[in-house]
Amino acid sequence: METSSHNDFKPYNAATRAAHSHHQGIMTFFWGHNSEILFPGWPGNDSCMYALALVFVFVLAVLVEWLSYGNLVKPETNNVAAGLMKTAIYTLRSGLAYMVMLAVMSFNGGVFLVAVAGHAVGYVIFGSRAFKKSCGSSGPGSARRAGAQTNLPSTKC
Repeated sequence: METSSHNDFKPYNAATRAAHSHHQGIMTFFWGHNSEILFPGWPGNDSCMYALALVFVFVLAVLVEWLSYGNLVKPETNNVAAGLMKTAIYTLRSGLAYMVMLAVMSFNGGVFLVAVAGHAVGYVIFGSRAFKKSCGSSGPGSARRAGAQTNLPSTKC
């Protein structure tokens, strides 16, 4: 009868996670650059590719916020054209948001942190009042900008 000792410990990397996840459903965060994000084998074991993957997820999260809060359809646009454009933007936003969600589901701690940071930075730039003109500003369209609504429905439940 074989016994296992603490000396038999093997590192728990992405390959080990993949082998066990089908059987045991392991879903815990882990830290490190040896992971798989969005696509099989990407970024792999390369630290530079991992850094690129983190930048990619960050940019995706910022884009989701830009599409959520940006006024991309002009008010004078034909109703049918505006409706089609808003539908296309909404579809793109949903797809990008799902990609961020799937990246986070890699359970890599770094990916989770950059996704949250990307959403936060995107909100500060596009959704908050931090970079918007004050209500007292004058000029063409200032009244519309002061009470501007987003083009798309909220992502809140």
